[in-house]
Amino acid sequence: MAVDISPRPARTLRFRSEPWILTYHSVSDPADDPYGITVSADRLDEQLTWLRRRGLTGVGIATLLGARTTGDRGLVGLTFDDGYADFLDEALPVLLAHGCTATVFVLPGRPGGSNAWDPLGPRRPLLTEEGIRTVAAAGMEVGSHGMLHRNLTALPDDELRRETQGSRDELTRITGQTPSGFCYPYGTVDRRVVESVRTAGYAYGCALAPGALSGPLALPRTHVSHADRGARLRAKEVRHRLLHRSAGTAAQGDAR
Repeated sequence: MAVDISPRPARTLRFRSEPWILTYHSVSDPADDPYGITVSADRLDEQLTWLRRRGLTGVGIATLLGARTTGDRGLVGLTFDDGYADFLDEALPVLLAHGCTATVFVLPGRPGGSNAWDPLGPRRPLLTEEGIRTVAAAGMEVGSHGMLHRNLTALPDDELRRETQGSRDELTRITGQTPSGFCYPYGTVDRRVVESVRTAGYAYGCALAPGALSGPLALPRTHVSHADRGARLRAKEVRHRLLHRSAGTAAQGDAR
């Protein structure tokens, strides 16, 4: 029997990065901000202008993930953690002016409360239930940040279920829509917490640097501060592409 010893087509290695997702928190005066998580409305406007000049449009995460299945690369994810009340007056007008949307991760267990989990810095008010509904009515995606902003990896199973499943049920009641996304408080996650989010029925989860857990239920994100302008944002984008790329081989021609 003749054996085919002709050279086979080379196999090329194609890299595909996890989607680029930016993490915001409060949009207000950054002067008193020990955690570096506050940006002014003017700086947010500058950052979105930089994205648009590069052909990128900010969208919520459900939209971003859906677009990736169709090959759309002109999008970047925008997320706002903790559900600060200033989102409505400060962030929302800027987003709408740029034709952008975002995912706002809220705490249904603290409606109208404050960021009591932060030991330092000023107390900032959180969205009320009516405020959460206003966010949704404005075309923004509302996701869960748990009930109370707790380190989920330290909770017993019953309390973990309340933070994941319970917050999903509460947001469904508040908005009339079942949220598809969950954001891990402090960005902290482990396999047990990921499984709880999966069991609760979420389609995706957002972390910060999930390492080996990276995937649809533990998406990496890039923190954005008031100091980030064009050059720093570009550096963060490049760093994301290098750190969060997955390799797959694709044969050219008949693989035989």
